[in-house]
Amino acid sequence: MNRAFFPVVTSFFVAVLALSSVAYAADAPKAGPAKADPAKGEALYTNGDAARNITACVSCHGAAGASTISTNPKLGGQHAAYIHKQLTNFQGADRNNPIMSPLAKLLTDDEMKNIAAYLDAQAAKPGAARNKDTLDLGKKIYRGGIAEKSVPACAGCHSPNGAGIPAQFPRIGGQHQDYTVAELTNFRSGVRKNGPMMTTIAKDMSDDEIKAVADYIAGLK
Repeated sequence: MNRAFFPVVTSFFVAVLALSSVAYAADAPKAGPAKADPAKGEALYTNGDAARNITACVSCHGAAGASTISTNPKLGGQHAAYIHKQLTNFQGADRNNPIMSPLAKLLTDDEMKNIAAYLDAQAAKPGAARNKDTLDLGKKIYRGGIAEKSVPACAGCHSPNGAGIPAQFPRIGGQHQDYTVAELTNFRSGVRKNGPMMTTIAKDMSDDEIKAVADYIAGLK
């Protein structure tokens, strides 16, 4: 056999191997997005990150998201998709908050997902209604809405027991009255812009109606 043939054969096989590698790479399954890591979320939630000036979430929202401060929301048991969305909104103009906005801007998307996954796995802390005089009004609004104002029943989206619907509507049952009142008021005034549906609903509610339904929500389990 002519020795000149060998370089040609060698080059041919090299080319075939190269093409095979390209074909394999094209057919190989693509890596999906990184899965959220609740353990990393817990570490950041509990300890923060001093090197990056990230304050521990636990200082305001309590261990496992069981906030004891009435103006700071309970986060334990909240749906991960909702928490991730809120943290993302805090990074922009739709939900501007002097405390949360600067903190959220320090977090990566993966870190927000990790924190959200950790909180989703925690038990929701129950609350209690405090004002028996407005309990009937709050119950009426939550379950039946306010027909004369075209305000829909809260239960339609947030479920009869306030557990919400994962990836669609947040858990609100057991939430602090003060926090719920503040957020409904923010929706009504336009301060909070990241929930067009809630803005439409809240704008037709009076202060007394907001307080009554917030108190009823606090007692939902």
